[in-house]
Amino acid sequence: MTNLAKTAAFVAALLSGSAAGCLAAESPPVVVEIESPLASPHPLQGYLRQPGNAGSSPAVVLLHSCNGNWARLDERWARRIASWGFVTLTVDSFGPRGIKSCGDGAANDRVMDAYRALNFLVRAPFVDPARVAVLGFAQGGQMALMSVEHGAIEQTSSNKFRAAIAFYPPCHWSRGDMTVPTLILIGERDDLNPAAACRDMVDGRDDMGISRRPNEGVPIKLIVYPGAYHAFDAPNPKNPADLAGHHHEFNQSATDQSITALHEFLDATIGGK
Repeated sequence: MTNLAKTAAFVAALLSGSAAGCLAAESPPVVVEIESPLASPHPLQGYLRQPGNAGSSPAVVLLHSCNGNWARLDERWARRIASWGFVTLTVDSFGPRGIKSCGDGAANDRVMDAYRALNFLVRAPFVDPARVAVLGFAQGGQMALMSVEHGAIEQTSSNKFRAAIAFYPPCHWSRGDMTVPTLILIGERDDLNPAAACRDMVDGRDDMGISRRPNEGVPIKLIVYPGAYHAFDAPNPKNPADLAGHHHEFNQSATDQSITALHEFLDATIGGK
C-alpha cells in the first residue's frame, strides 16, 4: 500500500470514528489530507490533534503566516490548545501548491483553506460542528478575519465558524464587519502590520473615513501589547531579527498574556473541556 493510500485509509477510519482512540493530547500530531485546492493536484495537508475528551469536542483551525512554518506553529500553539480540550487542525497552505511564501501567489485561494479545514472537521464524529473557531497568524490572521467577515466567502459556505482569532494581522484589508465574536492580538510596536490599523478597523474607520456604522457586525475585541513587535510569540534563533526591513522580536510577557487571552476567549465562545 502506498503512503497516500495508507493516509487515505487512516483518514477514512478517523472520520468513521474507529481511530478516535488512537490520538491523545500529548501524542504526536497525525498528518491528514484535507482537500485539493484550486489548480493543485495535491491535497492540503494538516496536523490533526485530538484531546482525550469523551464525546465530541470543540475544534480550532490554525492558519500559518507567510513563513509557512506550519509544523512549528502546530508545536507552539496547537499542542497547547489541544491540552485545553480542543481538537486542532493546523493547515499547510504552501506545500500542496509548491510555494514557499505569500509572494509566490495563491492568496485568493488560500482564504478558502480555512473552510476546507472546517469542512473536514465537521465530518469527524469527535468534533462538535457547532463549535469550531479559526485562528490565524499574520497573513493567516488576515485569512481568519476574511473567513468570518460579512461577504461572499462566509455567505456561500454551508458550514460556519463560531469564533475567530487573529495574531498581528494586516487590519487595513478588513472592514471589521464580523459575523462572529472576534479577537485580535497585536504588538504596539509592530511595524509590519501596525496596531493603529487594527484600532481603526475596530472603530469602523478606514483611509476613506467611516467604513461601517457602529451597529454593523459583531463587536471585535482588540488587545494591544505595549513594547511588543511583530511575531511576539515566536522564539527565533536570531532574536531580535530584522526581516525584509521589519523588526521581529520574541516577547515573553506578551506571549504569556496572549496565551491567557486566547484560552479565555475560546472557553467563552466555543467552550473547552
